Amino acid sequence: MLAKAKKDADGTLEKAEKEAEDLKKNALNELQLSARQAISDLKQEVINLIQAKTIEPETKGAFKDAGFTRDIIKTIVKNWDPESVDNVDLVVLLPKDRQKEFGSFFKSKAKDLLDKGLKIDFSEKIKGGFKIGPKDGGYLVSFSDKDFDHFFKMYMRPRLIEFLFDKPTGAAK
Repeated sequence: MLAKAKKDADGTLEKAEKEAEDLKKNALNELQLSARQAISDLKQEVINLIQAKTIEPETKGAFKDAGFTRDIIKTIVKNWDPESVDNVDLVVLLPKDRQKEFGSFFKSKAKDLLDKGLKIDFSEKIKGGFKIGPKDGGYLVSFSDKDFDHFFKMYMRPRLIEFLFDKPTGAAK
């Protein structure tokens, strides 16, 4: 009976030691995982801060500069379909609150484009930038502060990660 009790006690002790070892191992694994996640989150925050300080100030408000917006529109219109230089079958939607500014510009400085068929419309729904597309209304391509911000963030994120953390991301150089 004493031998059986000792054997049971040894088994219980062995089981408790194994459970303690498993618990310790799981706790260390969880701690390592948490540390890696914290480092990853910190790196992401650094990337977000750098982007917020470098990219966003450059793209935010770019379309508030009327000259910038007019130049982009003229370039897009002229290059939309180089084969049909005599017929510009496009519509440009601009913010309603800038109708006076852009309307007078296109009537005076870009009359040749209007004569070739370019249509300029103004919409309350557009708050900044512009949209452009074929007159038949099949689709519109949007050019706004948000669009440019998104474009730069998509490009900068892999390059910024590579620069900050020396990790090749496969982004085009």
